[in-house]
Amino acid sequence: MGKNNIILIGMPASGKSTAGVILAKLLGMDFLDTDLLIQRREGGRLNEILDIRGLEAFLRCEEAVVLSVDVDDTVIATGGSVIYSPKAMRRLAERGTVVYLKVGREELFGRLKNIHERGVVLKDGESLSDMYENRKALYEKYADIIVEEKDYSIEDTVRNIIERVKAEEGRDA
Repeated sequence: MGKNNIILIGMPASGKSTAGVILAKLLGMDFLDTDLLIQRREGGRLNEILDIRGLEAFLRCEEAVVLSVDVDDTVIATGGSVIYSPKAMRRLAERGTVVYLKVGREELFGRLKNIHERGVVLKDGESLSDMYENRKALYEKYADIIVEEKDYSIEDTVRNIIERVKAEEGRDA
């Protein structure tokens, strides 16, 4: 796997999968969603895996799936909890440009209507507000590029990602 992938990280419902598909089409790249790989490997939906196997087993599975990814020229949409694995994040950073899709707290809470069905990872006793604060710092730590979503359309977000990635590649050249 080369360093020519674009890796999308961010909160649940930040649009990683939606933006990722459009981004891949516009750039002529492949698209991969690690949540779908987890579901295929485990034979169930994310919320079922969390309910049946528990948080720690889910996080170990997510890490194993990310570490097994070996692709080039691919937009990779990760699960929101991937940042809990330093090993997975190191591997992703070695393989591409890590883009954090940053959504404001209020907008995120407006989008997250079905957290249980989505399989959102919440640690014991953690509220959505706690999750937001805890993860925000980790996303910022691991990101090469931060794209603020604000009130942008998905097309605006994708355009911003393309511009920022191209600028980053120009600096690396």
